[in-house]
Parts: sequence; structure tokens; C-alpha cells
Amino acid sequence: MELIFRNEANQEEEVLFVPVLKNDEAIVRLIKSFAYEDEKLVISRIKKENFTANKGQLFVIHDDKQVIVFVGTGQVKKLSREDIRQNAGYIVSYLKKYKTTKIGLMTKPFLKGTSDIAMLAQSLAEGLYLANYSFDKYKKEDKEAIKVDIKELFVYLPVIQKVKFAKFWEQGKLLAEGTILARDLVNEPAGTMTPQFLADTASSIAKSSKDISVKILDRDQIAALKMNAFLAIAKGAQAEPKFIHLIYKPSGKIKDRVAVVGKGITFDSGGLNVKPWDNMHNMKIDMAGAANVLGIFKILAASNLKIEVHGIIAACENMSSGDAVKPGDVVRNMAGKSIEIAHTDAEGRVTLADALAYAQKQGIKKIVDMATLTGAVIVALGGQYAGFFANNDKMSKDILKHAKHSGEAMWQLPLAPEYTNMNQSKVADIKNISNEKGAGAIMAALFLNYFIEEGVAWSHIDIAGPAYAEKEMNSYTPVGGVGFGVRTIFNWLKSL
Repeated sequence: MELIFRNEANQEEEVLFVPVLKNDEAIVRLIKSFAYEDEKLVISRIKKENFTANKGQLFVIHDDKQVIVFVGTGQVKKLSREDIRQNAGYIVSYLKKYKTTKIGLMTKPFLKGTSDIAMLAQSLAEGLYLANYSFDKYKKEDKEAIKVDIKELFVYLPVIQKVKFAKFWEQGKLLAEGTILARDLVNEPAGTMTPQFLADTASSIAKSSKDISVKILDRDQIAALKMNAFLAIAKGAQAEPKFIHLIYKPSGKIKDRVAVVGKGITFDSGGLNVKPWDNMHNMKIDMAGAANVLGIFKILAASNLKIEVHGIIAACENMSSGDAVKPGDVVRNMAGKSIEIAHTDAEGRVTLADALAYAQKQGIKKIVDMATLTGAVIVALGGQYAGFFANNDKMSKDILKHAKHSGEAMWQLPLAPEYTNMNQSKVADIKNISNEKGAGAIMAALFLNYFIEEGVAWSHIDIAGPAYAEKEMNSYTPVGGVGFGVRTIFNWLKSL
């Protein structure tokens, strides 16, 4: 998509999109500014079609030279980042019904109440690229469907703002590309999305940047590091486990060191505590945390961040077989802490016990993990919110701020000390499920917290709800893998 900047309209584009604030008088003034010969007829149409600029509402004017689409924003005074992304989604939705390769975009209405051209450019790029995403590699091509293929985007804004707009447009595009990689990985069927596939993707990302290296550990190397918790979950599967360690280390002085850990269960049958059939087909998504790590590293490969970032994934399948871990088995993680595996379908937290221990062995004092960890968090927060936990107030405040800016809804839940004893085991240091009912997401977070050493700032994001959209989540997030968390965590890393 080529950006072409214009200071005033010249009708080179086939379709011009104009955002509209929710104000009846302002709508009429905007229509009059185009000086239509049949202006009265157009204004009459607005009233008859009840166009009030509600969110996503469109009003279309055709003439011989150009189509103008007024896009309702639903806002009265000013637009937020998320409003802009949503409006970009509405633009793509219209373009799926009207074939064109050249479109124009009026920016002045977007900027009413703000002068943040960087926010506008980045949010528009995110919304346009994310809204145009589809995963159809396994479907027969629909030759009748209109494919959105924007060759030229004419952007109307003062020339002095052109350079800044272009810079942050590329930033938004990059954020979308990282999110799209995560979406693709989550959408792949489990027969393709194996631990080896994740490892190959990590290797490919490392080859794309001189600043990224990768270590892929096989079963024997994992065993040599005494990651027996991770290996216990991998025992029942024929697919070989892979432990993936990506390192982004730019040249020059490093400002900080951070680890991003992703749960990498590429298929979760539940193990011997097998899942019910009606839920199992979606268990290909249980590696969404790992997909996010890879999406973040795709962005890092094209960035110039001056921090060292470690991406850590313990990738395996959780399957039923004669070799599978049994309910009641006791295993030790690489830090020597023993775990009673009372339920084999609470497997992700067991693999993370080793992944988190490994991260800390690297001497890293800031760790974020992302995991489709519990169904309980969906019961608590529904499908569009992630559960957020943290042992550090500053980290918590900073990540939640970037989550809001990124349009990725997170809600902080407590690491309730009153519940700590509910994970007690009679035969091991800790048990992987609670002794009591309720607070399942909190109990899982407390389990992970047990493996965090004193002095380490740690956050856990339970993305079980928003990792996969069962229905369209918003105008730029279709059904399927979401890549939820990629943009939030990269933006947080960028702020360090």
C-alpha cells in the first residue's frame, strides 16, 4: 500500500472516506463543504436514512467522478486510538463490497480535539491491516468475493506532517504484522502446528535479523537441564518437545533485560484427564501465548529497541497414552521444587514452572508470561478480557496503560495471599490444582507465583478468553486467532 500525501482534494482516488463526529449540525456543515449541486437532496437523504454518525454507520454519496463515504465514529468531541482502529475496520468492511485500488482519507475530522498525528497514523495502519486479515489457506477460493487490495492511499493532511505520519504508519503496520503472525500460528490446525513448527518459525525469525539469535533444545538437552516438569507433560505425545529460547540483543548500550514467556501447548487433549469432545477441537489454540512471543519477535526483528529481550517457549503436546503422566504423579522443575500433578489437564502451568525457572536462570529480573491458562478466567471476565496478575505495582500500571492504548482489554485480578494454602499438597511442595472450588484463575496465577524468586518483577496474563474469537470481536478482529497481547507487550517493551 503506497502512501500518497495531498494537501487538498484532487479526486485521484476512487473512494474518499470521511470520518464524521456525532453532531447533527456538524454533519450538515460537512456535507455543505463539498458544495454539491444537489445539496438539498443529499441533506434530505441524511434525514430519511437517519444518518446520525453512530459508530460504524455509513452514508454514501455517488457521482460520476468519485464515491464519498462518510463514516460514523459514534463520538461527539474527539477520537481515541481505539476509535480510530475501529473506524479503519469499517473502511475495510466497505471495501469488501466495493472494488477499488485507490482510496482517499480525510484526516482533519480524525484530529478534531487532538493534534496527535503519530497516534492517528499508527492506529489507522493497525486497524486497516488487521481488519483485512483472513485465514483461508485451506479453503477453496471464492472467485466472486471482492478482495481488498489497496494499491494507493491518498492521505489529506498538511505537508509539514507528512514525515511524522509516514514514520508512525510504518510502526502501526509493523505492529499489525506481528499480530498477524500470531493469528496465523493460532489458526493453524494442530496437525501442522507442532512443537517443531514453532521451533522452525523461531529459527526463521532469528535468520531475519542480526540482532536475534535462537537456541532450540531437544528432549535430551531439556532433560540435562532437569526440566522434569515440562518433560512430564510431554511424555504422552509422539511429537518431540522443543524448548525455544530467542534472544534479541541490539548493538550498543542495553537499557534493560526482559523475558517474555509464552505457553506452548500445541494441542491439549487434557492428558489422562481427557477433555470432553465438544471442547477439544479448539485446543489447537493452547499455544497462543507462544504465538504472541513469536509475533513480538517478528516486530523486534525490524525495530531498534535498546533493551535485551528473551523469548521463552516450552513447546509440547498434552496427549493420552501409556506413557502419559498420571494423576497423582510428583515431578520436580529445574529449580528443584516438587509438583503434585493432581489433574493432567492443568498442564500449562506445569510447563511454565520450568519456563519461568529457566528465564530466571538467565539472571533476568523482569518477566511477563502469556498463557491460555484457565477456563475460570472466561467465567470471570468473558471472552474479550484477559485476566492480569502482577507482583509489582509499577509493572502492573505500565502494562495496563499500554493495554488500554492498544485496545486489548485486561482486568487486574488479585494474587490473593488468603488463597495461597489452597494449592497445598500432602506429598509435594505444591499441587497443580486447588483443594477447593472457585477462584480458578487466581489459583493458577498463585501456582506460577510460587516459582518466581524474590526480587523478580513478574506479570501473568491469562489470555484464555481473547486468544481466539468465536465471533467477530470488533471491526478489525475477525473470527479466529486474535494475537491478543502482541501490541500491548511490544509497546510496553518500547517504553522501557
